[in-house]
Amino acid sequence: MKMLMIGDVVGGAGRRMFASEVPRLRRELGLGAVVVNAENCAAGSGITAALAKELFAAGADAITLGDHTWGQKEFAAQIDSVDRLVRPANYPSECPGRGWRIVTMPTFRFAVVNMRGRVFMNPVDCPFKAMDRVLAEIPKNVPVFVDFHAEATSEKMTLGYYLDGRVTAVVGTHTHVQTSDALVLPKGTAYLTDLGMTGPYVSSIGRDLKPVTKKFVTGIPARFEVAGGPCVIEGAVIDFDPATKRATSIETVRVRE
Repeated sequence: MKMLMIGDVVGGAGRRMFASEVPRLRRELGLGAVVVNAENCAAGSGITAALAKELFAAGADAITLGDHTWGQKEFAAQIDSVDRLVRPANYPSECPGRGWRIVTMPTFRFAVVNMRGRVFMNPVDCPFKAMDRVLAEIPKNVPVFVDFHAEATSEKMTLGYYLDGRVTAVVGTHTHVQTSDALVLPKGTAYLTDLGMTGPYVSSIGRDLKPVTKKFVTGIPARFEVAGGPCVIEGAVIDFDPATKRATSIETVRVRE
């Protein structure tokens, strides 16, 4: 069985690229399911219930989020109405929404977990201990796919090895830069430090270069709009056995306009 996990969708341009390419990728790669990180899909920050519905209609089977989960103020009141969507499981228990879900497909089912890092990011609960709690709740016979939304490569890699043999895949999001370290870890867990980005690639991680450059040069805050121009979709295909829950391969995907 093949799972495609797609990196952070940025704004309307990223949503357009997702809708354009995912149906073709499903056919050509023989995909069983598609998971996408969409925490930047609403004008570059956050998501809404309407945009989640748009991504599901375009081919997503599950949606993960991250540090911009609450980027759209209305979404806190909407999140519980959106099935097959997860926000970081190590957010405070008082937050609405869920950190993991089981998704049922025609021929198999899988669990998707969202976790957020702590290094170079705002404080949240320990992702390692939170994963232990989540795995105690998920049925043992279900393959588990983890989106670790984190900044530090060391934190991502360490969680990957911490979960090796306990989940089917650990992939990173958040940096919007695809890494070249895809591999199956010794105990059968597929790993990639960062899936990359779905959005405009003549940009600074999806944002227009002019205001980003101005802030770096002057230090003066600026509004970072989503860039224009051609887009890229990036992610990874994980081949796995639903019966054993072990991954057999992981390969990165990149399609540029």
